[in-house]
Amino acid sequence: MSAPSTFAELVLSRADDDTTGLLYEDERWSWREVVAEARVRAELLVRARRPGPFHVGVLLENVPEFMFVFMGAGLVGAAVVGINPTRRGAELARDINHTDCQLIVTDGSMRPLLDGIALDVTPDRILDIDGQEYRRALDVAAESAGGDSIVALTSPDPDTLLALLFTSGSTGAPKAVRMTQGRAARVVANALFSPDDVLYCAMPLYHGNALNANLFPALRSGATIALRRKFSASGFLPDARRYGVTFFNTVGRALNHILSTPPTDDDRNHSIKYVLGPESAPADVRAFRKRFGPPVIEGYGSSENAIILVPDPALPKGSLGRPLEGIDVVILDPMTAVEKARARFDEHGRLLNAGEAIGELVSRNATARFEGYYNNPEADAERTRNGWYWSGDLGYCDEAGVFWFAGRNADWLRVDGENFAAAPIERILARFPGADGVAVYAVPDSRTGDQVMGAIEMLAGTAFDPDAFATFLDEQRDLGTKWAPRYVRVIESLPVGATNKIDKRPLRAQRWDTSDPVYWRAPRAAAYVRFTVADAQALRAEFDHNGRANLLV
Repeated sequence: MSAPSTFAELVLSRADDDTTGLLYEDERWSWREVVAEARVRAELLVRARRPGPFHVGVLLENVPEFMFVFMGAGLVGAAVVGINPTRRGAELARDINHTDCQLIVTDGSMRPLLDGIALDVTPDRILDIDGQEYRRALDVAAESAGGDSIVALTSPDPDTLLALLFTSGSTGAPKAVRMTQGRAARVVANALFSPDDVLYCAMPLYHGNALNANLFPALRSGATIALRRKFSASGFLPDARRYGVTFFNTVGRALNHILSTPPTDDDRNHSIKYVLGPESAPADVRAFRKRFGPPVIEGYGSSENAIILVPDPALPKGSLGRPLEGIDVVILDPMTAVEKARARFDEHGRLLNAGEAIGELVSRNATARFEGYYNNPEADAERTRNGWYWSGDLGYCDEAGVFWFAGRNADWLRVDGENFAAAPIERILARFPGADGVAVYAVPDSRTGDQVMGAIEMLAGTAFDPDAFATFLDEQRDLGTKWAPRYVRVIESLPVGATNKIDKRPLRAQRWDTSDPVYWRAPRAAAYVRFTVADAQALRAEFDHNGRANLLV
């Protein structure tokens, strides 16, 4: 049998499979039953369809209905718009209206988020899965979906739109990335799982990480999905044992949250073989392996799916990997499009030439893999200028062709005319004893353009010592001459988004205007001292004098 060429074919490939397909809390469905539920949702969506783009917004946590609706939409050529429930008010309305949703599927807990906002979707087009009307509609749809009538009437092709996935919005309003049926099938053409695997899905299904690393490979391989409504650090290990999990996928600080749970002698009593954890802190990757046993594979991929870097346990720790075969990836200066120098390291693996090596991750032959943003030609043009795909992410590459991550384009800092990225500084600050998480970002300076500010989350019960921090910085041989933070904010908990990635937007906006302790080091001073109200007032006056009051909170 040939490999599926569409997501719909992926779904139908499991229609006669009686092995376990889905586990959720105390419930179990075979793959045959999952596909049957998807067919019912397909019938329901066709009955509710109106003229215009067949786009279905889904505002749900990771509940089985999300899977059933997503798969049902794929069977009939509808596109699912995964709505981020952390968005609020006008921003939430903008996401829904921009993507031309003609239906919204939600539940009683999420429905209030839609109240009082200006939606193009009328109230009767908002389907509450907890309501009696929805149950009745499913009953009617089930009467018609017993056979193959839906499948016979519709046949999505590889170019049919399957989903619109919102980017994180770290550099502006989130963009809706197009994902076609063909792309979903190609992503898992060589899935490495087997029907004996259990894939733990606690990352939100509206995010590409959950789809590409969990739902799609499970459909291709026949592995079981263990679905978790919402990520829980304390619930992770009990779930892993309960379901017999062999793999789980995560992003950002999730490993750090798991590591914050009290260790026990039973931490290695599980069946997990390995973990996919892009954007995890190197210290967390090492600590997770040491405590729980399985390796953490990082790698690189984005919602746009144009550049894929394949991880390999044999490569240096902390690296992203090498490009997928056939993809030409380079590091370019985003201003000049000139290729950057290859990275050099000392005997401890520390980057020696960050200024020369860090640039933007660019593919010179992957624009065809990028399916574009929905209704956003300006963003399309920005991504594909010069006929190349510009990722918006920073990185560096060594002589062996191995790539490392250096942050987002928004993580560029410019101090005294020198440009550098935040991620290498964050890796250095993460070595500070007691630091449990760090974020580095730019704050404005009237004389030098930017100054470096760092937010540090200390381990529970550990106090921040400004003198020890200054001494620590002096001992870091790979710390650039302009990299030392001018300001240090000691924060109780770093802000994260729905996928546990650190969200620097509120940190940039607040700068030094916070009730958290802030320390600073004056120009040419050696010691960090407490930043006072008088210091803040002096800065405000300085900005006012330079006509930059609009930069102040």
